[in-house]
Amino acid sequence: MSPHPRPARGTVAALHRTLTRTVRGTVDFSPGARALTTMDASNYRRVPLGVVDPHDSDDVAATLAACREHGVPLVPRGGGTSIAGQATGTGIVLDFTRHMNRLTDLDPDTRTARVQPGLVLDTLRAAAAPYGLTFGPDPSTHARCTLGGMIANNSCGAHSVAWGTTADNTESLDVLAADGTPHHLARGWDTAAPPGPSGTAPAPARTSPVPAGPRPIPDALRALVDTHLALLRTGYPTLPRRISGYALDALLPERGTDLARAWCGSEGTLGVLTEARVRLVEAPPARALAVLGYADESEAAEAAAGLLPFAPLTVEGMAADLVPDSTSLPRGGAWLFAETGGADPAEAAHHARLLAGAAGALDARVVTDPAAQRALWRVREDAAGTATRGPDGAEAWPGWEDVAVPPARLGPYLREFRALLAHHGLHGTPYGHFGEGCVHVRIGFDLLSAPGIAVFRRFSEELAHLVVAHGGSLSGEHGDGQARAELLPVMYGPELTALFARVKAVWDPDDLLNPGILVRPAALDENLRFSVLPREPVGVAFGYPHDGGDFSAAVRRCVGVAKCREPGGTHGTSVMCPSFRATGAEEHSTRGRARLLHEMLAGEVVTGGWRAPEVRDALDLCLSCKGCRSDCPVGVDMATYKAEFLHHHYAGRLRPASHYALGRLPAWLRAAAPLARPLNAVARLRPLTSLALRLAGLTPERPLPALATRPLRAGEEGTPPPGAHPVLLWPDTFGRHLAPHIPRAARRVLADAGLHATTPAPWLAGAGVCCGLTYVSTGQLDAARKVMRRTLDAVDAVDAVDAVDAVDAVDAGRAVDAMDAGRAAGGVVGAGRGPNAGTGTGPGTRTTPNEASAPIPVLVLEPSCAAALRTDLPELLPDDPRAARLAARVRTFAQVLEEEAAPGWEPPRIAASVVGQTHCHQHAVLGDAAERRLRARAGLTGELSGGCCGLAGNFGFERGHYATSVACAEDQLLPAVRAAGSDAVVLADGYSCRTQLSHLSPRTGRHLAEVLADALPAPTS
Repeated sequence: MSPHPRPARGTVAALHRTLTRTVRGTVDFSPGARALTTMDASNYRRVPLGVVDPHDSDDVAATLAACREHGVPLVPRGGGTSIAGQATGTGIVLDFTRHMNRLTDLDPDTRTARVQPGLVLDTLRAAAAPYGLTFGPDPSTHARCTLGGMIANNSCGAHSVAWGTTADNTESLDVLAADGTPHHLARGWDTAAPPGPSGTAPAPARTSPVPAGPRPIPDALRALVDTHLALLRTGYPTLPRRISGYALDALLPERGTDLARAWCGSEGTLGVLTEARVRLVEAPPARALAVLGYADESEAAEAAAGLLPFAPLTVEGMAADLVPDSTSLPRGGAWLFAETGGADPAEAAHHARLLAGAAGALDARVVTDPAAQRALWRVREDAAGTATRGPDGAEAWPGWEDVAVPPARLGPYLREFRALLAHHGLHGTPYGHFGEGCVHVRIGFDLLSAPGIAVFRRFSEELAHLVVAHGGSLSGEHGDGQARAELLPVMYGPELTALFARVKAVWDPDDLLNPGILVRPAALDENLRFSVLPREPVGVAFGYPHDGGDFSAAVRRCVGVAKCREPGGTHGTSVMCPSFRATGAEEHSTRGRARLLHEMLAGEVVTGGWRAPEVRDALDLCLSCKGCRSDCPVGVDMATYKAEFLHHHYAGRLRPASHYALGRLPAWLRAAAPLARPLNAVARLRPLTSLALRLAGLTPERPLPALATRPLRAGEEGTPPPGAHPVLLWPDTFGRHLAPHIPRAARRVLADAGLHATTPAPWLAGAGVCCGLTYVSTGQLDAARKVMRRTLDAVDAVDAVDAVDAVDAVDAGRAVDAMDAGRAAGGVVGAGRGPNAGTGTGPGTRTTPNEASAPIPVLVLEPSCAAALRTDLPELLPDDPRAARLAARVRTFAQVLEEEAAPGWEPPRIAASVVGQTHCHQHAVLGDAAERRLRARAGLTGELSGGCCGLAGNFGFERGHYATSVACAEDQLLPAVRAAGSDAVVLADGYSCRTQLSHLSPRTGRHLAEVLADALPAPTS
């Protein structure tokens, strides 16, 4: 256990003054900064005193000196994705991701690179790729994990079967010991820094130079090795993935006395890394993927070792209960993903076919298309998050995330592991690096109750013995941390673990560096992050149906895998997280905001509850894009959490002016509609507009949108032609008052498809219908519910008319006449629709009037409004069954055409390329599969980009958001549009997306309905 009690307030203040005076980088002891680093991706939570973002190695030395002076511990931190608790601490957290994140040198001739500890792995890989090189180890978090964290944990990844662990690919390390002395670790006992590239001595540091002479740390280490040679030669199991404990056997003379290798995997307990030289490997020019199906994961595991003679690059395993949709996979209940390389695609595919032929699989598929391979790998890479929630919503947690056994023992081990789970009434989904005997699993521990925690301990103790019985390692990739260090004596015995403590004392005699980890570890059931959360559900407005109505359970979804921290510009169709991509700040990531909400509920660090300014400020730059709802592996829905927070934060208080101006936009636009022409003229007077924008809390950089002088009106769709199938066209606020040409264009296309789109008069009369989106996004949830209930009443009124007319029509045998009569009365008769309606089974799948009657589909052209009706409506009104019924009827433009169009209808052929962006809410909630199919049928080629346009409804109009809004657009949308040819069609179905383009680009964004309508033959009189 750590010898460092919580320091007195005076000590903390003195430490802060010392650090502020001596460190060039950022020193932050604020509640927000501390809250962001209380957790990593593990089950554990430790509250730090403050956070230092060092600018250089001198800052690291200054921080170490301050911590020594005041007796305060220190923990280095990279991406914060450690799974065993080793990236948390109770003293100072050294965050290397802000400043010390550079690639200082890459030499393709020697195939080496010099890296700072905060460098993200994918940044190194991207720099090496033009030379045909890569860094071999590649954890699933490769887009956000750092080299410093990989070295500290000795990370591996999917390709370690070919290229080894991080230690296997590390040439030398520059580190600072706890006493501040610098050491250059490579082969041999000499730790003095070598000359610089030109043969000169290294540049002088700002801090005092280290005196020349004997260096006690290497001398003491050498003495320990010399007196324990037999123990080091016999005390370690032989297997490819042995990560647990200190790798002291690397110091044996027959192994080259590799200090760098021995230091890898020390989890920040021996020193602080300031720079590393790593080795690069040649990346095969082409790759293929053999996907092999087996009956279960034990059969897959037993087959994995037999694939190794084929020299695969990877052999990854996963079972069916981790795959949401296995239709693209070969037949089986578990799969191996075996990647092969080659000089060209044909050679890579040949190797994959040879391997598949000898794999003994039930079924196999060789995938050569790079895009298809990436899609399959994404399923595997998201597994650490996906496995955290079962299909039934049950929670599962790390703790035994990366056990490794000899590959030949993996099948028997998994069978006994499953039996042990069943014995304790637990569930888990194994997956991982089967080719190296390494198993990842999230287990359904109850970490909220005392009996559940007791089961966690008993299971952990028994599993440790099972692993050792199979000749395995408690950790095969992610390190021991707090999760398993207590159990190291089971694996290594008392003599070797005592030697670990003596080595720790050589490097860190005062136990300043990450105390409680590896040596004198905290108990595996201490510091659990859930213990501080409320035991009773918190009163909330949303229903949180996937979390049992419990806001704490919703916040617990974030397990810290930090997919939201992936940098911008390289993510295809993904959206999450635009504000992090724009700022690079943890507090503006989905994970950071979830951490702040967690600490708000805990009330220890963030003490203001719903009024906490730290949470408000972090949520301020959340665009409510909903990208995390679909892109986060565990489905964190920060847009909903933000609305919930704002609802409580401003309860009974004056809101920001923009909430009144934009949150109540539907009411303002209805009132302004009769005065559209004079108001548009006034809006062109810049002094008046500037004053109005300032009073409304809006940014001065944007013009006010022009009001439509001919807004959408009831009855303008005219009388339906005989036989046309009805569709209810939702009058969203934007299409009604700002862009009515969109619904009019949609009507033309729908009519060409044999459909009649009508907007019932009650939906446009007075306040009409509204999805409530603007109220939700500004946290005015009481008003949102009022608007939604009024909307449901209006929908009910129309449905009631339809039902009566439909019965009369059937009784009279005059269905077509009844449709005309219903529309004349302001309603729309309910066309019969079969049980498969709404499934999107293909073009021309509409049903006949003689089939069982079902509600008419509701076409919503604005994606954000459609998403609000699909999700916000039923989640804000969970007790009103009408909400779920309306949500189920909502369709997008392409979905309606696919499900309801006349048999044989085809869209007009356009034969053009497209560019633009899928609306965030469509991506997250509605999906765009139907839109892709419709574009393909129309001859529109090309892919739309991911990311967020940055305007995001009210966000980009609010004061203080303009720079972030533009940065979001520059992530993917604007570069894609600028790179497109002049004849490309710029698609943007969302009003916000089109508006952002009009403000920042000379190109005009268009709704797909407009594009198709313009390609139709001109109407005849």
